[in-house]
Amino acid sequence: MYLTRHDTPTGPRWACDGSFLPNKLDLSVLLALPRAEMLARLAAQPQDAPAEGALLAPIDAAQEVWAAGVTYLRSREARRAESAVASVYDMVYDAQRPELFFKAAGWRVVGPGAPGRVRADSRWNVPEPELVVVANSRLEIVGYSAGNDLSSRDIEGENPLYLPQAKVYNGSCALGPGIHLTAADELSALPVRLEVQRAGAVVFQGETSITQMKRPLPELVGYLGRELAFPQGVLLMTGTGIVPGDDFNLQPGDVVQVQVGALALETPIR
Repeated sequence: MYLTRHDTPTGPRWACDGSFLPNKLDLSVLLALPRAEMLARLAAQPQDAPAEGALLAPIDAAQEVWAAGVTYLRSREARRAESAVASVYDMVYDAQRPELFFKAAGWRVVGPGAPGRVRADSRWNVPEPELVVVANSRLEIVGYSAGNDLSSRDIEGENPLYLPQAKVYNGSCALGPGIHLTAADELSALPVRLEVQRAGAVVFQGETSITQMKRPLPELVGYLGRELAFPQGVLLMTGTGIVPGDDFNLQPGDVVQVQVGALALETPIR
């Protein structure tokens, strides 16, 4: 099953497999249910009008996006190279406890085709293509989306305590185009691709696989929910294994294309 959220004259509305769901049946309601009950409820919905309207970010306004850091070896190497306190990234990569941080409230997330941003007070910015797992209120992984975790490398590199400023700002979190509902064990080998276009030319491209992640996805979700309740579910960005070299800087006018499994997300930068 595939969930999408659409802009309609009466407000945002969710659809499943191309047909609108009832107005009051949104992602928050679905993720409050156990996985089996959610799937059964979706399967029992009668076919409604075909979904129309521009695609919006696949998240409700009151839901949250969190993120995991340094989950790939490439990410650890990049953080070490940029940081004035490089050893902290070695420690978190090898530690039992993962790095987890808040990324965005649902209402701040930009959807497919909507512009992302680079910070005006940053000199070094990059896109980070990521698998985004979708978990329900019981911390069951029920599906995935594609994400772009826009980041300011120079701000985080100056001091790890500046990570919230490097990661959390207007236009820093893009998700979409929808949510593919699937079990956690079907996500373990998804490919992840990144391409950046500038003035019609490709200036960076890279590829990795979820198989390169150090930590299993249920472990990341489990740590996130140890002392936090998510009664309407949560979306977790799981880190990046693709980091452009030190000579690359994302610029306004660039177009970032992220592909995770079968999902492709395009984000123009301003």
